[in-house]
Amino acid sequence: MLLRSTLTAASLAFVAMPAFADPVTIQHAQGELTLDATPEKVLVMDINTLDNFAALGLTPAGVPKGNLHGPAAVFDTDEFINVGTLFEPDLEAINAAEADLMIVGGRSARAYPAVSEIVPTIDMSFDNGNLFDDVEKNLTTLGNLFGVEDRAAELVADLQARREAVKAAAEGKGTAVVLVTNAGNLGTYGPVSRLGWIFTDLGFTPLEENIDDRFHGGDAISFEYVLERNPDYVFVLDRDAGVGNADNTGAAAALLDNDLFNQTTAAQNGHVIYLDPYSAYITFGGYNALVTLTDQIMAGIQ
Repeated sequence: MLLRSTLTAASLAFVAMPAFADPVTIQHAQGELTLDATPEKVLVMDINTLDNFAALGLTPAGVPKGNLHGPAAVFDTDEFINVGTLFEPDLEAINAAEADLMIVGGRSARAYPAVSEIVPTIDMSFDNGNLFDDVEKNLTTLGNLFGVEDRAAELVADLQARREAVKAAAEGKGTAVVLVTNAGNLGTYGPVSRLGWIFTDLGFTPLEENIDDRFHGGDAISFEYVLERNPDYVFVLDRDAGVGNADNTGAAAALLDNDLFNQTTAAQNGHVIYLDPYSAYITFGGYNALVTLTDQIMAGIQ
């Protein structure tokens, strides 16, 4: 007997479905989509979703080739259809693929109007200020879509445990700042930035609330400012390495190795934590990236 179910992405976290025998309507960032069966041929333009696919043991049919690193690099081969880039879909290839589902999100979300005219599409974008909850919901949604609910539940439980462990360890640790190095320049990210989850989800106290970090390199600051505000902890993102403009050979550390920065409480106490650039800047909405980042943060504050 077939029953029609209408579920939000959030409610999918609590309702397990039998391998999608029943039509299901999924609410997503740009609307809703009803699927009549479990999608078999899936194209993925979202780099964070590819990270989650790798964690869940799922295999897409098509990916944005040329910018896949870390766990998602296994999908950057001739076996997979090239659906374009993170910013520009290859509409001809997408049309020819005759896929059951397309997933966009983040950088590729702008492609939704065009690709949704060709193939059923959902947008798995997330809120930087509510990162862990949104990633957990996305994992659960994917688990229920593709019949890997148990694996998704394991990953969600692990992320929840990691968040609580870091929050407990961070309590009473003082102030923290996220520094961004970009082409030899210094900037900072605040509580509403792509790294805002360090404050909103993990509980670190921001050095400054009023930060204009709309730009790639964050809000420009000086080392005099950093010393004056004197944070207890410093998280460092090398944006050049994150976007592939430089390999991670210590450019950020070299920039920070100066008399002013070395006088800060964080530097003197060894509380300067260099985040994995690709995980922190590109794939932080994926399970594997968050495992890498929480491991680094926990190691740096213990």
